[in-house]
Order: sequence, then structure tokens, then C-alpha cells
Amino acid sequence: MLRSFLIYLSKASWAKNIITKWKFAWKAASRFVAGENVNDAIEVVKELNSKGITATLDQLGEHTSTIDEAKNSTSGILEVLEKINANDVRANVSIKLTQIGLALSEEECERNLELILEKAKNLNNFIRIDMEDSPFTVSTIRLFRKMKVKGYKDIGIVVQSCLYRTESDIRGLLREGASFRLVKGAYKEPSEVAFPKKRDVDSSFDELTRIMLEGAVQQGSREESENGRIPPVTAIGTHDEKRIKFATSYIQSFKLSKKILEIQMLYGIRRDLQEQIAKDGYPVRIYVPFGTHWYPYFVRRLAERPANIWFFISNFFKK
Repeated sequence: MLRSFLIYLSKASWAKNIITKWKFAWKAASRFVAGENVNDAIEVVKELNSKGITATLDQLGEHTSTIDEAKNSTSGILEVLEKINANDVRANVSIKLTQIGLALSEEECERNLELILEKAKNLNNFIRIDMEDSPFTVSTIRLFRKMKVKGYKDIGIVVQSCLYRTESDIRGLLREGASFRLVKGAYKEPSEVAFPKKRDVDSSFDELTRIMLEGAVQQGSREESENGRIPPVTAIGTHDEKRIKFATSYIQSFKLSKKILEIQMLYGIRRDLQEQIAKDGYPVRIYVPFGTHWYPYFVRRLAERPANIWFFISNFFKK
């Protein structure tokens, strides 16, 4: 019930207008958001790199309401790629397609996406397309496939273990040489398309991890590139230690290289676990969001973990 309400708030413009005016709200959000501009985020990446951890940068924003906004967001993402290159940091970029126009025009989104991919190609970098809520699943996969057909190799997609369709999607995309980040899913989805119970989402996550690792071996067990920008075929995005244990135990059981699995986690959450996994020899990449459009991302983080809600409340009383 609480999770559903928070996810509703993440999309509610009236709640955004109220909460973003509270100074303590940004104070709380800054635990999970690396600043309001790309230079702030680059400094965070440098610190992560010093600990042997790579990053994926996300310029926050989704569901742009005009074509001009979508173009502006695209320009911002191009700048992020340039900043990564200029500062020689070990990072790639994650994007949301509704940020660059998917909800307005698939054709406009496609044009903007190709601009981003062309820039990434020229700078020897990688673009990860985040998966949003289920109304955009089909169009997101369709555009991903279009870009692969056009010859863009260093592009990956996110898949969600909560959705019934994901196993079929993964099996098909593996045959096409796709690169994945598997997550549980941060959106409230109807039971017609998604598992309603957490235990089923977790079970699905483990099974999909197994399928993806098998597919990675069949693709040649690609490891992370030397510059830290091109990831392995398989990445899992989770802070759930049971899910991480399943994946690492699978690798150990079949004597696979640790380097074929990238474990991705969110900036500001379980830093102790991030550093321990890196010390254990697994590639770790931190999802580093930044920007002024932090509200929806922040509220979804509150929805995911009750501990985050108490962190927010404690800052309310410190304001």
C-alpha cells in the first residue's frame, strides 16, 4: 500500500510542486543524487574510480512534454558524453527514452537516440537504455533493435524481472547479441503484466540471471573494456544480497570468470556492500544520477526501501 502510494506521488505534479520547494527535501535527495549539474557528477565518478569502481551517469528527467524539451535533454546527454571523455573517467551513460521524446513521437525519439549513439560511438563509449513502466516496454525494445540493426554495437538495454514477458524478451535478444542490465523494476505494474508478489519477482530475477549468464558464455564471455566504459554482456542491478549471492555462486559453481558479471548498484545506497564486492573481484558499476529533475527518481527510491523513508523523515525534523 505504502509503495503504491509513493509511486503515485512520484508521478503527481501537485506533490512535486510542494515537495521540491522544501529545502530539506533536496538535502535528503542529495544522498541519492550526485548534484544538480554534470560537473558535480564527474567529481563523484572520480571518487568512485579511485576505489576501483566504475559508473554510469544518468541526467535525470523523463516524460518530456514538448519536442524542444526532448531536444534540450538530448543536448545535455551529448554534453555528458563529452565531459566523460574530457575528464578521462571510467563511466558510460544511461538514458530514458521518454526523456528524449518517446511519449511524444517515436520518430523524434529515434532521431535523438541516433544522435546520442553516434556521439558515443565517436567517443568510444556505451549507452544503456533504461526500461520505464510497461506502456513503454514494446516501443523501447523496438527502438533498441532498430539501433542494433543500424550497426550501433555499444548499446545495452535494461530488463525487469517483475514482468511476465521478460524471459521471452531476454531469450530473443540474446540471440541478437544484446547486452543487459537486469533489475527488479521500480514501477507499480498491474497484475496482468507483472508478478504481484515479491517472492515471485525474486525467483524470476534468479532464473533470468542464470539465462543471461549462460547467454554471455555463448557470446564469448565478454569482459569490461580497459577504459571501464563498455560493460560485460550481463549486469545485475540490485542491492539484494540474496540475488547477488545467487549470481556469484553460479559463477563459482561453473568456474566462470568473475569479470563476465557486472554488479550495478545505486549511488548513495549500501556503499559498504559496493566496496566489498569490488574487493572480491567482481566489476562494480554505480548508477550516478544528477540534475534538477530529481523528484521522481528520489520518490521511487523512498518507495523501494522503508529505511529510505526514515532517512527522509529524520531530515524533516532537522530542517
